[in-house]
Amino acid sequence: MLTTFRAAVAVVLLAGFYVLVAAITAGTVVFDFYAVKYGHAGGFKVAALATFGVLAMLRGVFVVGRRTADDQPGVAVTPRDEPELWRTVAELAHQVKTRVPDEIRLVPEVNAAVSENTRLLGLVPGRRYMYIGVPLMLSLTADEMRAVLCHELGHYSGSHTRLGGITYRGRTALIRTIERLRSHAVIRTIFLVYARIYLRVSQAVSRRQELEADASAVAIAGRRPMGDALRKVRASAAAWDFYLASYCSLIGPAQARPADLFAGFSTLLREPSRQEELAKVVNAPEERSPYDSHPSLAERLAAIAALPEPAARPDPRPALALLADPRRAALATQASMLTDEALRLPVLEWPQIVERGLYAGANAEAMKDVFTAAAQMANTPQPTVDTVLRILAGGGAGDLGVRLRAAGWQGNDTPALVARIVARAFEGLLIQAGRARYTFSWSDVARLVDGNGTEVDLTDLVRSAVDDPRQVNTLYEGLLRLGITPAAAPAPAPASPVPPPAGVGA
Repeated sequence: MLTTFRAAVAVVLLAGFYVLVAAITAGTVVFDFYAVKYGHAGGFKVAALATFGVLAMLRGVFVVGRRTADDQPGVAVTPRDEPELWRTVAELAHQVKTRVPDEIRLVPEVNAAVSENTRLLGLVPGRRYMYIGVPLMLSLTADEMRAVLCHELGHYSGSHTRLGGITYRGRTALIRTIERLRSHAVIRTIFLVYARIYLRVSQAVSRRQELEADASAVAIAGRRPMGDALRKVRASAAAWDFYLASYCSLIGPAQARPADLFAGFSTLLREPSRQEELAKVVNAPEERSPYDSHPSLAERLAAIAALPEPAARPDPRPALALLADPRRAALATQASMLTDEALRLPVLEWPQIVERGLYAGANAEAMKDVFTAAAQMANTPQPTVDTVLRILAGGGAGDLGVRLRAAGWQGNDTPALVARIVARAFEGLLIQAGRARYTFSWSDVARLVDGNGTEVDLTDLVRSAVDDPRQVNTLYEGLLRLGITPAAAPAPAPASPVPPPAGVGA
């Protein structure tokens, strides 16, 4: 009853947003009329500012449209494509006492969700969509996946999706309106106050609905599958974010991609040291806000533990068993995730991608910018390591830092910035000469090692020379020991440190 009341309040507040927009617009029109009628110079200025503010407000309100079929994420799968998945969803929908989704889409997210395109403020039901993340399925068992599906179907049976689309568009319009009003402080303040009230109420409704959907899942799938699924979702979501930031971000610099993105993620998830890190993520305290759309994990687990246990049959099979051909489904979903440009890249193994990506994204750029700056400072067309050493010996680190910042490198501490980028440039020369390479690991960060497997990091050695020009001789001797001579310089057209496999092309 409380959830229904709050939902009704949220709808009233959403309608009130548009009433507020209309009132401000009408008030501005009246003010403009009297400003023009009486022709006061100060009134003209205020009217002009108010009018520009209203135009910005209206632009923010009406830029949000309904998502079309072409905008849907992922890839749609039919009952013919995935008969077991559709059969499972239909069976669970019957148990939850709700209508089967009209479309199931596999998406590249550690998530599952549902939506419904309703009309007339949710009174008329519409087309239903269910979104199932392939990365999510990699971490769950079949019974845990069933619990997640029951949870999402519970949103349908609880009519949570009836106003979902309207609420989303209203919330987006409200946020965009505030963003558009950056230069109109008075109007923006009004909407900021209103937004805080609306979001507090609507997100409180959302949190209550999540607990209701959890209860629907437990009633069918059981407490353990639902609780374990929630824990794994939190851990896998953190792992997916890390995978995208640490590994997939190297696809662009490497100009190569893996054959199967999700296979790499699956390997990362099962790496023992990563599992220890993910366990810490699950048990870490959560920072909470009144604007959170979901209850905390601890709150959800406590609510689940208080529910009665049904007679559910365990199914320890991997959740991927629900798919007819997991690899085919993964590749189709991957294609929806990557751009056309990325799909045209050559296919390499992850160790090669990481090696090429780190070299291109760090060392190659550092070499180009350091030696370009050295050429400008020494007025020479062919700068070498000796040129850079002479600049450091002459106390030119500050000027070099200014030029590196102009090239796009960031860092508040100039000596630290110069040491870091010059070290990367010298390390790039080692890679270019085949004297060092990046190691690959799913359990740790990639490290630059020499031919003996010893880690190479020139930052401290370069930093000493940056801080004290008298230490340049020590840097010079250290470079010689590694095989970097004073005459060394970047190749005119740096080749990739890892050649592509035969027949693939660069």
